[in-house]
Amino acid sequence: LFVAYAVIGSMAVVPIYSGSLDSLDRLKSSHKKKDRPQFAEFSDSEDEDDDETESVSAEDAYMFPVYGSAALFSMYLVFKYLNKDWVNLLLSGYFAILGVAALSQVSTKVVKGVTGIKLPLYHLNLVYRSKSVFDLRFTNLHLAMLGVSAVATAFYLFSKNWVVSNLFGLAFSFSAINLIRLDSFKSGMIMLAGLFVYDIFWVFGTEVMVSVAKNFDAPIKVVFPKDLFPSDGKLQFTMLGLGDIVVPGIFVALCLRFDRHRYLAKLGYSKDKPLPPALHGRHRGFPFPTPYFNACMAAYVAGLATTITVMHTFKAAQPALLYLSPACILSVVITALARGELSDVFGYSEEKPKEDKGANEDD
Repeated sequence: LFVAYAVIGSMAVVPIYSGSLDSLDRLKSSHKKKDRPQFAEFSDSEDEDDDETESVSAEDAYMFPVYGSAALFSMYLVFKYLNKDWVNLLLSGYFAILGVAALSQVSTKVVKGVTGIKLPLYHLNLVYRSKSVFDLRFTNLHLAMLGVSAVATAFYLFSKNWVVSNLFGLAFSFSAINLIRLDSFKSGMIMLAGLFVYDIFWVFGTEVMVSVAKNFDAPIKVVFPKDLFPSDGKLQFTMLGLGDIVVPGIFVALCLRFDRHRYLAKLGYSKDKPLPPALHGRHRGFPFPTPYFNACMAAYVAGLATTITVMHTFKAAQPALLYLSPACILSVVITALARGELSDVFGYSEEKPKEDKGANEDD
C-alpha cells in the first residue's frame, strides 16, 4: 500500500516539475539574426517551441470556484437523471480526442528532449489578405507520435486499462500546467483560496463530489493498485484527481518563472538588448537560483503526504486542496518574508500590456 502511495506521489510531482520547466519561455533579445526563409527548416528553430498559452487574471481566479461548482453539479444531475453508460460513452469520445492531442504533444517533447533529434519541419500555412490566419508546424516525429497516441487511445476505449489511463492523466496535467499561466501571485492565491473552500464544501458538505468521481469513467485521475496481485483477482486502487495536480502545479510553475525573473533582473536582462554575458548566449536551459520554486515544491510534497496520511488513518476520502492550497500559499509568503521580498512577490505580474500585444500582431 505504501508503494502505491509513493507511486501516486511521484505521478503528481513529475508533471508539475516538468510542466514548470516547460513553462519557461525562450528569452528574446536584440541580437542580430542571420537571414532565414519565412518558414523555419528544422524542428530546433527559434520559433518552433512557441506555444499558445492562456493567462489567468485575478478576475478569472475569483470565478474558478463558481465555474467549477456549476460544472460539478451539472455532472451530478446528468449522472443522476440520465443513463450513466450513454453519458460515459459521450465523455469517452470527447476525452479520446483530447487524449490523442495531449499524448502526442507530450510524447513528442519527451522524445525530442531525450534524443535531441533535429528533424525537417512541414508547414501548413493559411493566408488571408496577406496575413497568416493559420500556421501548423510538424515533423515526421509528430506524425509518428500521433499514430501511437491514436492506437493507445483506441486500446484505452476498449479496455479501460489503468496504465494507459495514467498516461493520459499525466499528459493532461503536463499540458495544462504549461498552457495555463497565472498572471500574478495575487491571482494564484485567490484561485487556491477559492478552490480550497470549493473542495471542502463539495467533499464534506455534500455527496456530489464523491458521487461524480465514482460515476465519471474518464482519465481525470491517476491511479495505482493497492495490491498488484490481490488474492481475489480484483484490483483496488488508490487515486488522486488531476485537479489536485494541475491547480497547485500552475502556482508552482509561477514560482519558477518568478525565480528566473529575479535572476534576469539582477543580470540586467532586457528583451531590447543583447543577452547578458552570464547567460553565455543561451536563451533557455541556463541555471538560476530557485528559492521560491524549491519552497513551493517542497510544500506541495508535504501537503500531499499529509493528505495521504490523513486519508490512510481515517479511511475516508479527503479534499487534497484542504492541505495543498495553504501549503503552497504559505511557502511563498514565508519565503518572501524571510528574504525581505514580499513587495516584489505581490508586485510581480506577467500580464502583457495591450500595446505590446498589438505590436506583436503587427509584426
